This record gives sequence, C-alpha cells and structure tokens, in this order.
Amino acid sequence: MRISRRDFVLGAAMRGFAQEPTFSTDVKVVTLLATVHDRDGAIVTNLNRDDFLVEEEGVAQTIRYFSRESDLPLAIGLLVDTSLSQRRVLERERRASRTFLDQVLREDGDRAFVAHFDIRVEVLQDLTSSRAKLGSALDELRIPRRGSTLLYRAVRECAERQMRRQTGRKAFVILSDGFDANSHTTIGTAIEYAQRADTIVYSILFRRNEPLKYYPPMLLYNARGERAMQRLARETGGAYFEVSAGNPIEKIYTSIEEQLRSQYSIGYTPQRKDAEGIYRAIRVTTTRSDLVVQTRAGYFVR
Repeated sequence: MRISRRDFVLGAAMRGFAQEPTFSTDVKVVTLLATVHDRDGAIVTNLNRDDFLVEEEGVAQTIRYFSRESDLPLAIGLLVDTSLSQRRVLERERRASRTFLDQVLREDGDRAFVAHFDIRVEVLQDLTSSRAKLGSALDELRIPRRGSTLLYRAVRECAERQMRRQTGRKAFVILSDGFDANSHTTIGTAIEYAQRADTIVYSILFRRNEPLKYYPPMLLYNARGERAMQRLARETGGAYFEVSAGNPIEKIYTSIEEQLRSQYSIGYTPQRKDAEGIYRAIRVTTTRSDLVVQTRAGYFVR
C-alpha cells in the first residue's frame, strides 16, 4: 500500500506514534504487512523495528514507522470455487467459512464480501459488516452443471472492483483446487492486480480426488493446482494451506485468523524515484537467521 503524507500523518496520530517523521510534501510511504514465523512454523509477535531489514531492488531502506499490532480496518474477500470439481467439499467450505467470518470480523470497521467462480465470476454479497448478509450469501453457493473454473479472472476482477479503492488491511481467502480453465487471464496478471490493490492472498487447496483409473492425470492436475495456489499466496505476502485429514479447513481458518491478528506494519520511503507503473521488488528479513518473514514480493509505483 502506498499512502500520501497526509494519510500517513493521520494514521500515525491514530496509532499513537510518539514522533512524526519529517518528509517533504510529495514523499510517498510504502507500507508492508508482515507475519513472522520461527523454524517450527510458530508465529513470532515480540519483534521490534530494529529486528527488521528491508531492501528494495537490493538497496537497503530505512524503516520510518513500525507497529507490532495493526488496528487498521480489515477487508476480506472470500473467493469460493464452485466448479464441478468442488462438489464434494462445498458444504464443508460453507460451514467453516461462516464460522471464520463470525470470528474474525470486528464490529468497529471490518468488512467482508463473498464471491464465487465457475463458468462465471459473481459477487454474491458486496463488502459488509453484516454477518447475516454474509451468511445468506454463503447459502447461495451452488455447483453449476457445466464445467469451467475462472480462478485467475476472479482474482483479477475482485482485486480491481472490490479492493482497489479500499484502505487498511486487505486479504483474499481463496478456496479451490487451484486449477484454472478458460479465464483468458494469466496467473501473472491475477497476481499483478492483487498487488496493485495491496491485497494479500490466503490460498486453501482442496486437492481433487478421482477414481484410481484417472490416477496419472490427477497427479499432474493436482501438482499444477498446488503450484498455482502456492504462487498466489507467496507473491502477495499471504500463506498457502492444503486441506487434509490432519489439517481440516476449520484448523486452517484458525491459523489464518491468528496470522491476521499478528501482523507487523512496516513503512519506508523509497530512496529511488521511479515513474508510475514500474514494479519494485521488496525483500524483508530479520536480524535473526532462524526467522522467516511472510510479506509481499513487491509493489507497483503509483
């Protein structure tokens, strides 16, 4: 997310920052939301500003502001694959998603929307804080008779139409087998739209299961979907999960909720000035080699 000096100063005041950095009026601030894990995968929540190192295009950057807990409003987009391949898991997705939204949304500004994708992309409920409306939208999820999976198109359209103009923290939760069919949108384009909208992706893979006579094709199918879901999460700063007997969707949703409540907010002013539309790669690490930082891979200059 890139914000103006005025928005940055107001945001700093709201969060109780002790001092206001001095910037010229045309300075932009790049803000990152990061989650940190240790070697065992546990979330680390006790780091300070000096524990982080930020590089943009290989050049070290000075962290201008830092917060361990972000109280910024949260906007969540629930993108549900309702193609034929998901017919056996739709009810589980519906129940778990209702519980997740009930638990994660705060009444003081958080909102969510529900969309589905199959032969089309459709938003069943626009951004709202109403749990009743979100629950009604989940009840509307249906599997069509014809097959098609517009996964990448769904990410692109929802990022542009639902998230682009929103402020605060933004995230997609995608439930799918990761296989795209007939989108006419590449995964690279989908990721670009999510990055431009400052939206991170939590991808939840439901691996497709078919009779053993289809086993070799299914291996290829599942591997392709897994790679796609991993990439969507990795390059936007989110996380990838796979549903299994030992890792049910309810447990995954608990993990996503924990990550959303354990983010660091990091801001810096880029040393290099580029024209609008240029992509800038970002690398965030810590001074501790045993920790892994989960954040987006870069941003587009505005």
